[in-house]
Amino acid sequence: MRPVVVIAVISDTHLPRGSRRIPDGCLERLRGADLIVHAGDLSDVAVLGDLEALGELHAVYGNIDTAEVRARLPERRVVEAEGARIGVVHDAGPGQGRLKRLRAWFPDVDAVVFGHSHVPVLERSPDGFAIFNPGSPTERRRQPRHTMGLARVSRGGIYFEIVVLD
Repeated sequence: MRPVVVIAVISDTHLPRGSRRIPDGCLERLRGADLIVHAGDLSDVAVLGDLEALGELHAVYGNIDTAEVRARLPERRVVEAEGARIGVVHDAGPGQGRLKRLRAWFPDVDAVVFGHSHVPVLERSPDGFAIFNPGSPTERRRQPRHTMGLARVSRGGIYFEIVVLD
């Protein structure tokens, strides 16, 4: 039997900022995951190092990231895990037409993870293609709770879950 790969998915951490920090429940899941995906807006290169110390990190830069972060990360990337291909980008554009747009940007993937809006989203097309925004573990903006995501990948199938942290 093939293994299940667990991916911790975060975005929009915007650190450092005042006394804000990644919640313990999020850190626990990051440490326990096989891979960590960050969909941009880390903010500072020190955060990149902190996340790399927790596990295998696959990240993209976001619109507020410093030049140093942008120099180290791509704008878009594809992560492969247990037979599945996952596109990662920060800003997926407006909600209208997002599923179709992301499929066009990443034509050869099974799912796309994105950030920017701080709004958790899980949407699937009839053929199973998925788009997923984990929200933010540190800056909820107009959302009622801080969130992150988990993805379980097995035999090429991807199963996403939004995790409420508060």
